[in-house]
Amino acid sequence: MDQYSYIANSDAAYVDQLYQSYKQDPQTVDESWQQFFKGFEFSLAYGEKANGNNSGESAGSVKPNGVSSTGSANGQNTASKPVDASHAEKEVSVASLIKAYRSRGHLLAKTNPLKERKDRQPRVDLPDYALSEADLDTVFESGKLLGIGAATLRVIMESLRKIYAGDIGFEYMYIRELDVKNWLRNKIEKEALVFMPSLDEKKRILEKLNEATVFENFLATKYLGQKRFSLEGGEVTIPALDTIISQAADMGVEEVMIGMAHRGRLNVLANILGKSYESIFDGFEGNVPEQVHGDGDVKYHLGYSSLTETKSGKQISVKLAPNPSHLEAVNPVVEGFVRAQADEEYQGDFTKIMPILIHGDAAVAGQGIVYEVTQMAKLAGYKTGGTVHFVINNQIGFTTDFDDARSSIYCSDVAKIIDAPIFHVNGDDPEAVIFCAKLAVEFREKFNRDVFIDMVCYRRYGHNEADEPKFTQPTMYNIIEKHQNPREIYKELLIKRGDVDAELATRMDTEFKKQLQDRLDRVKQKAEIPYKPLRLDLDWAELRFSEPQDFEKSPETGVSAETLQTIGKALVKLPEGFKPLKQIDKLLKDRQTMLTDSKMVNWGTAELLAYGSLLLDGKPVRLSGQDVQRGTFSHRHAVLHDSETNASYSSLDFIQDDQQKFQVYNSLLSEYGVLGFEYGYAMANPHALVIWEAQFGDFSNGAQLIIDQFIAAGESKWGIQNGVTMLLPHGYEGQGPEHSNARPERYLQLYADYNMVVANITTPANLFHIMRRQLVWDFRKPLVIMSPKSLLRHPKCVSPLEDLTTGSFQEIIDDSYAQAKKVKRVLLCTGKVYYDLLDKQQTDQRDDVAIVRLEQLAPLSKTQLDAVLAKYKKAEVFWVQEEPENMGYWTYLLRIGLHYPVISRKAAASPATGYPKIHSQEQADIVRRAFE
Repeated sequence: MDQYSYIANSDAAYVDQLYQSYKQDPQTVDESWQQFFKGFEFSLAYGEKANGNNSGESAGSVKPNGVSSTGSANGQNTASKPVDASHAEKEVSVASLIKAYRSRGHLLAKTNPLKERKDRQPRVDLPDYALSEADLDTVFESGKLLGIGAATLRVIMESLRKIYAGDIGFEYMYIRELDVKNWLRNKIEKEALVFMPSLDEKKRILEKLNEATVFENFLATKYLGQKRFSLEGGEVTIPALDTIISQAADMGVEEVMIGMAHRGRLNVLANILGKSYESIFDGFEGNVPEQVHGDGDVKYHLGYSSLTETKSGKQISVKLAPNPSHLEAVNPVVEGFVRAQADEEYQGDFTKIMPILIHGDAAVAGQGIVYEVTQMAKLAGYKTGGTVHFVINNQIGFTTDFDDARSSIYCSDVAKIIDAPIFHVNGDDPEAVIFCAKLAVEFREKFNRDVFIDMVCYRRYGHNEADEPKFTQPTMYNIIEKHQNPREIYKELLIKRGDVDAELATRMDTEFKKQLQDRLDRVKQKAEIPYKPLRLDLDWAELRFSEPQDFEKSPETGVSAETLQTIGKALVKLPEGFKPLKQIDKLLKDRQTMLTDSKMVNWGTAELLAYGSLLLDGKPVRLSGQDVQRGTFSHRHAVLHDSETNASYSSLDFIQDDQQKFQVYNSLLSEYGVLGFEYGYAMANPHALVIWEAQFGDFSNGAQLIIDQFIAAGESKWGIQNGVTMLLPHGYEGQGPEHSNARPERYLQLYADYNMVVANITTPANLFHIMRRQLVWDFRKPLVIMSPKSLLRHPKCVSPLEDLTTGSFQEIIDDSYAQAKKVKRVLLCTGKVYYDLLDKQQTDQRDDVAIVRLEQLAPLSKTQLDAVLAKYKKAEVFWVQEEPENMGYWTYLLRIGLHYPVISRKAAASPATGYPKIHSQEQADIVRRAFE
């Protein structure tokens, strides 16, 4: 077989490997290969052609492809009926050719509706496999591999081209699990050739295509030049989504959550989710809904939810997540939402809820968040049972050609990192797209894993409707101008095939246009348009929006001593036979001492008691981030590991029988993706305490997009509340610029209109209360805590257990040492610097200096602050902070009208010095100046 190309040799080796497995145990290979090998052995043993073993090789020697020189595949001499050895070789060649088409046929597929594809050298021609046209009418057993039985090479080639090089390019051969790959191959090879929608399905496709097309045309003529991010060129998205949702409902899915950017969003809102045309037109008219909460958002960023009935009469809840214009940013939010719903509503049954992510080609290839979210797909803490990804591949990113937008051949190549199949399909062939849509849902439901549909289409206009695409793509847009839209192409095909008549198609068009005009007339006549805000879950109906007075004083959040005792017992107990490390043994003894002897708890213990109390209240607690089970600073140890077996044990899961499970997950090394996921989780479940902890506070830099676009602005933009909590380790201990500062000034700058809570807490009791307050409030707010590092083990950073049994979160903590009448100076501060100031105050016995802590900076209760400062009427008030003057809290205080002189590090470009000695000098200088 030395005439084989390199590829053919490698494929022949693969066939040989399969054959050796077949000989040992036929059941270890797929059924189609079993059929092939049976027929192959039969033809070798009883072949009609004879060459008398004239190959020059000794009888019984085995050739490299596993075929003996006698022609017997098992090496036995069959002298009675000698075999044509060259035919045996060609059988293997044909088998290799079939494998090549399965692996690389997608490179030939006619997926581009505008032009011929680039030659990607798929190497699937006859000469590549030592075959020629002279072999076309030879019958080969290899046809059994395709399920068509023994067939001529001509028929085999025709079948391969129809299946693998038609309007769909299938990529799946890289999948490592044999059962998954075989299932896909059988579905593709048995169904792709014969797939034909029913007459009703064809009418439904035409109807949805018509809605998509007429809706866009209508907006284009009525609102000339207004941005709508048209779907034109990719209209088949609408029948595809319709099919995905219907197929999902038929398979038992009860809820889908869609995430997408702005391209085609209005069309999806109207024609998939059923948002009223009036309300969409109302947005174009610029009218403001009376009942809207906050500042609102542009119409193509809004979310929506509806209960949809499919054509087969199944009901399914369909939601579209709101999103900013940051492409793909909504992906982790959708996944987190779906995970929360699966955990709570569907008891972990992922087949009942399905995420759909709609991507643009440039964005799916270019945005790093896509990779982060894809890496989450199979992780225990983040899996959602598989996502259906639908790429609207319009071959351009704003003005950037795909050659400049990625290095990979396909925009969807990220799918391969998790062995997700990809179906590349021509966007001008609705029936091929529908086949892919159905197959994708079946695959997702069967295997609970991701699947990608890459629909290659085009964008009829510029990035937005005021943009001129010919500036940058003149030749492409010359083609597009002359190219019929998908509806016209499909309508003509249906009429030509006799599936529908021209009158039906025209009637659909006329009736839908009239319906749109009637709705627009209502808007123009100022008819009242019902405002329907996004309602994510019935649980949210129990909550209200906050009022300014809610932040004057916190509600009671204490728990009984008995409850703390119950949780405490679990925190120090180990299962029988569990062998902890010596350090853990000491940790548990220290916990025991705190809980039963000194009754003074540190930060880590108070934190776990807070979580335990919520779990006993029936509230889920979810904590994720890098190394959160142990805690970056080894303070938490929520999950313990057996020193000999590595078995894990989470004590908070064993408080009592009827409790919620403590969900604590060490995350992948991602901030953007994981914080987005937790925001989505909290968006779905208002009764869960959902926490993301940064490894160090400034690691949140990598998640700033989620913070700015979702956490800070979500309630104002979209009218949806969220109680996600962020723990950001912060404090100046000489660890350099990267590990000192969580950038509190950013959150304080983002704070306005009571949109979130920013706190820097100095006592374990206050942490306990603020965590419980997140769920005791009858509204939800994001919470950002500048959490400690050195204070985790500071001997003075402890709280009496009784402080956890009564009271509430203390927004401001007054000085308990200074003599009010003597006080000449008040030092306002927050966070760790308090303990540095306290040491100086008590060492020097300065009862004339009061240190007042602002534990909650935003919203700041000026009423409480005024009441505290009223005690120190003759005193000068200073603001003291560790952070440089241009960072931290001082500029925020000035913004809200508190004009105190500042004692801090000098303004700086970097958050902190990298030299421990200089740090110590600076820290000492701040403390010295504070008391001068």
